[in-house]
Amino acid sequence: MRELDDTDLRILELLTEDARRPFSDIAERVDLSPPAVSDRVDKLRESGVIRRFTADLDRSKLRSGVPVLVRLELPSTEMSAVRDSLRASEAVEHVFATVEDELLFSARFPANRVRDALGETVDLARVADYEVTVVADTEWTPSVGGTEFALTCAECGNTVTSEGETDRFGGERYHFCCSSCTARFREQYERLSAGAE
Repeated sequence: MRELDDTDLRILELLTEDARRPFSDIAERVDLSPPAVSDRVDKLRESGVIRRFTADLDRSKLRSGVPVLVRLELPSTEMSAVRDSLRASEAVEHVFATVEDELLFSARFPANRVRDALGETVDLARVADYEVTVVADTEWTPSVGGTEFALTCAECGNTVTSEGETDRFGGERYHFCCSSCTARFREQYERLSAGAE
């Protein structure tokens, strides 16, 4: 497994600005050929650094309503169920989980029904406390500058270096820091797969 170099980071910056940017344009800016850029993007996807290419929609242009930021304080036993209900909601745009058993999410609710819409989105009986803030403006500024990229070992959680390994299990790609972690993961995966049959 190779580590990301400055050219990889620049390609990521350019794709973050515009994911539909032609490889020929990227190639000009990073001093590579378009096929070389394509190969690097393929490797970034295979390694999991690039998960997918998406459209960045301005949902305010697509639907009316008041943009809100909601903080939910939850018992840890309710975190998973509430997060799932937020993911399923059409009104919810982003969901963030904190280590303090809080969920924060942004959503658009009808102007005159914010409290009702919140109750329809989240079962408030599961919530210890909540706070709703009306958002005046939002801005998303993705950046790869100054970021240290590091893959995490799927077995032990350590950083995967250039000596690391990559393998597929059940159609998913996993990264490992060493062959021992790969072997432990494979053994556990095979044991769990056999038990599921």
